[in-house]
Amino acid sequence: MRTGVVVTVLLVAAAGAGGWLLISQKNQPPTVAFVKVKRETITDSVPTNGKVEPIEWAEARAESAGPVTAIHVERGQQVEKGAVLVDLDASEAKADLAAGQSKVTQVRSELDVLEHGGRTVDLTAIASEVDREKLELATAQKDYDTLVRLQAKQAATAFEVSQAKDRVDRAAAQMRALEQKRGALVAPPDRIATEARLRDAEAAVALAQQRIAKSVVRAPLSGTVYQFDLKPGAYLNAGDLVAAVGDLSRVRVKVYVDEPDLGRVAKGMAVAITWDAKPGKQWTGSVDHTPTQIVALGTRQVGEVLCVIANRDHELLPGTNINAEILANTFNGALTVPKEAIQRMGAQTGAFVLNGQAVAWKKITQGLANTTRAQVDGLAEGDAVALPTEKPLKDGMLVDPQYP
Repeated sequence: MRTGVVVTVLLVAAAGAGGWLLISQKNQPPTVAFVKVKRETITDSVPTNGKVEPIEWAEARAESAGPVTAIHVERGQQVEKGAVLVDLDASEAKADLAAGQSKVTQVRSELDVLEHGGRTVDLTAIASEVDREKLELATAQKDYDTLVRLQAKQAATAFEVSQAKDRVDRAAAQMRALEQKRGALVAPPDRIATEARLRDAEAAVALAQQRIAKSVVRAPLSGTVYQFDLKPGAYLNAGDLVAAVGDLSRVRVKVYVDEPDLGRVAKGMAVAITWDAKPGKQWTGSVDHTPTQIVALGTRQVGEVLCVIANRDHELLPGTNINAEILANTFNGALTVPKEAIQRMGAQTGAFVLNGQAVAWKKITQGLANTTRAQVDGLAEGDAVALPTEKPLKDGMLVDPQYP
């Protein structure tokens, strides 16, 4: 019996101790993290995101259709204007060129013959005949003259003179016939037709050369090949994109600024760019154009701010998604607190400041801000302001301050 009483007493005592502990813990002030207000130089910044674009760029496109037979560049390579990027199959055009050049040579040879009065063999044969007839004519004329003088002396008959005269006439007629034959070797219609055939052959050569030239795709300007995905054997149609080439020493970054922040952005403001693919790397530049309209970007209403960024190492490639921070006004010696320490109570903006062991609500005015801290007016240097806690704070609440 006495054992049961003792157990009961112990149970009651344990329950009382537990209840007292719960009450005691419930009445303990909550632990709250505080930070000190400090003076520093703060730069008002607008953090956002954007995309890289080239400022000066051009596309290289195929001018003719055909399979790719040779590739001379790769993505990211520097090229000069006119450098060969790829070769397309031009075997048919080269065959046409060879045939055309052969035809030109042949027709020019024929024209050369015409310009010199005919073929050499024909001219030589006629010249030989002319020489013989000249000799014959000279001999006949000499004999005729002799017989005429003899006739005057009654030493030759009229018949002999007549025979000599016929010989002279035949020789003269033969000479005229040979000259006509030589002139007939080259007729005006022959020259006209040959010249026409030469023009046609030269036009065929020029067309083949143009086709061969179009089979070579060249860089449209000096710069970096930032878009190129072809493989040998790929078939291209006329007009298909081969590569995009741009001057990447400076790039344009299209930065998407939320509508409420646009009033803080102006032309000439400094801009800092980071890229997740290159941690620790930063690029700098300035705002070049402010937006003239608001556009939808997903669920956001933004203005597209254009910035010019120095890209000396050509590491920022067009199409890259980047993080941007537009640096606006700078204030030296500003009183600042972490942005999360600034809270709203109703229509007021303020912070909970440590006053002894309790917190006191103080109304503040927020000034410049960057990604982590904000300038405040209404607090003093060294004031301890509360950071957010799980338990809502109230003016005058006792707290257990901690300084992380």
